[in-house]
Amino acid sequence: MDYELTILSQAMSEAGREALRLATAGFETFTKPDQSPVTSADLAVNHILHDRLSTAFPEDGWLSEETVDNEDRLSRKRVWIVDPIDGTRSFVRGLPEFCLSVALVENGVPTVAAIFNPATGEFFSAIRGRGVQVERLLDSTQPAFTSPERPVALVNPWELRVGRLEGLQPHLHCRPIGSIAYALALVASGQADAVVTLAGGNEWDVAAGVLLVEESGGRATTAAGHPVTFNRADPRLPGTLAIAAALPTSARTHLIQHSIAAAAVRSTPL
Repeated sequence: MDYELTILSQAMSEAGREALRLATAGFETFTKPDQSPVTSADLAVNHILHDRLSTAFPEDGWLSEETVDNEDRLSRKRVWIVDPIDGTRSFVRGLPEFCLSVALVENGVPTVAAIFNPATGEFFSAIRGRGVQVERLLDSTQPAFTSPERPVALVNPWELRVGRLEGLQPHLHCRPIGSIAYALALVASGQADAVVTLAGGNEWDVAAGVLLVEESGGRATTAAGHPVTFNRADPRLPGTLAIAAALPTSARTHLIQHSIAAAAVRSTPL
């Protein structure tokens, strides 16, 4: 898998530089049918990644947030699962909390993954069974993530705002973040202790991050604690829970109990 990661790293470096160029030169912003934003930078990054990866690996399938999906990928053993820019709202606002997120999935399991935050230059990567690597591809004046309080759980800003995480706040510092993929990379690299979203999300949001967390010795599941499998016909996910290996037992227990209980409430018919 070294070759796959090499090609992926080169493609993401090129695409990340283009995202930064457009952030300075200007970009267009559109609203998708689900009311989420997408920019011309998302589309440019998607084009670069698709061109480079499909040229190098023409037999592999493709699932991306910014590519019209089709069932062809379901018959492929290997599929690239891509979020060209995770945290588009942060990108639009000029915040360094967005990233490119790509995983190679084989038979439903991520085997190669990379997450690149071009604003900070951080590049997180993993090959299954070989641990997590963190390096800096670009020099940057943007600060990397810091949190003065530990343990810290990185959470969905809206879920924090409406009070869904009140049960956790006595036990963990809940810090909102604009990109779940970047949040998972921060947990995998030891810069944060947990990630929790109680609902929503898609495979492309977490495929790379799940492998990174697992390769760091942590745990990554759905919000209800179930294993996550990839390249399914419906890529939507029922929330995400990731826990660093070093999270203290008491905080870990409260986090798991709260996440599972909240997920159960949301899945109960009214």
